[in-house]
Amino acid sequence: MQSSGNGQGNAMWGGRFADGPSAIMREINASIPFDKALWRQDIAGSRAHVSMLAAQGILTAGDAQTIDDGLQAIAAEYERDGVPEDWDLEDIHMTVESRLTELVGPVAGRLHTARSRNDQVATDFKLWVRESIDQIDAGLQAVQRALVTRAAEHADDIMPGFTHLQAAQPVTLGHHLMAYYEMLRRDRMRFASARERLDECPLGAAALAGTGFDLDREATAKALGFSQPTSNSLDTVSDRDFALDYLHAASLVSIHLSRLAEEIIIWASQPFGFIRLPDSLSTGSSIMPQKKNPDAAELVRGHAGRIIGAATALSITMKGLPLAYAKDMQDDKPPVFEAHGLLTLSLASMEGMIAGAEFNTDRMLSLAGSGHATATDLADWLVREAGVPFREAHHITGAAVARADEKGCALAELTQEDLAAIDPRVTPDALAHLTLEGSVASRRSYGGTAPDRVREQVKAARETLGMDS
Repeated sequence: MQSSGNGQGNAMWGGRFADGPSAIMREINASIPFDKALWRQDIAGSRAHVSMLAAQGILTAGDAQTIDDGLQAIAAEYERDGVPEDWDLEDIHMTVESRLTELVGPVAGRLHTARSRNDQVATDFKLWVRESIDQIDAGLQAVQRALVTRAAEHADDIMPGFTHLQAAQPVTLGHHLMAYYEMLRRDRMRFASARERLDECPLGAAALAGTGFDLDREATAKALGFSQPTSNSLDTVSDRDFALDYLHAASLVSIHLSRLAEEIIIWASQPFGFIRLPDSLSTGSSIMPQKKNPDAAELVRGHAGRIIGAATALSITMKGLPLAYAKDMQDDKPPVFEAHGLLTLSLASMEGMIAGAEFNTDRMLSLAGSGHATATDLADWLVREAGVPFREAHHITGAAVARADEKGCALAELTQEDLAAIDPRVTPDALAHLTLEGSVASRRSYGGTAPDRVREQVKAARETLGMDS
């Protein structure tokens, strides 16, 4: 193909133009550096399209076979050697078609009958996003399995539960880990919903108005694993909801992973000392030999900003576009590609951190009672056993906390005399409910932190994940 420097237009679309594009136009217009990632999807879509054209009598069986053989040869080349980057060819679609022409001759020009790059790229991109959703779901399941496994190990181990990063009530480590299992469960639901919505095939919408050829769009949809073709050609070529769905779901996953990463970072610090990360996912300092830094967790936390930024970038790109296709939409793929790479790496890192972490449960237990974390249990006991209205019980408990502070002891260490001085309705029986173990064991409501409830949730999660099959 002639280069633009020789004043020739691109042979794929240059008949309209006397002069080729300038060097600036050539560079800004080329997407092959990033959309070459779609080569498998592009060839799959072309093979489905040419098969349908032959079945409809639009191409001869011989021409269709020649084209299909050429496409398979190109796929083998790309698998072996990678995709070449010729910016004069602009994108993966023209790159494939140009190579097909070199291999099979002018018959290659029949491949593009009854389609446009507009419906072609929408199909390629949907296929890529669909595969990516499946990959992310597998990564989410892997992290869930790691969380469930560790939660089962620590269903009885007590740690501080926090609000405002202040000790609030004791919980079990297993319960805490299962909270993240629940977040990822919702994430998987969001990706499944996104996958369901993209399950319509764009091929056949052509440039924007459909085509006069007698296509069998149901056949190409079925060949490519879609449930049905899209219903409106204008919407088809201008739709990137599926990419935004992916990015929005990815953003929420990254937020959840970032929250867990932040806790790991805090827990790994010396003031907390709750966790020791595996050496394989930590780094040292260039100057301080004693350091063991939670860099993998910090990078997972950092990746969230880039993934959320990718969702914002594509949202802003799409917000002002009239129907139908506009060249702005060429910039739809880099944010999705970047987000997918970052999220895949973040999930793998988090799985490794959870699976390989050593939890210092003694340290967790020692801090679980900080700040009189069982105070609510005293208030609950007064309501349940003495019939005291909760607001009054709250006031009595506050007095008990003040007394414990005066004595420098835990609530459970107050004497019978201390309790009687606070309120005669606070009997020694209440002290049994003020221990960490008693507090945790009493939280037996569905979804609570009691160890038997945690084990129930772990059992249900293992069944959902197929871990016992």
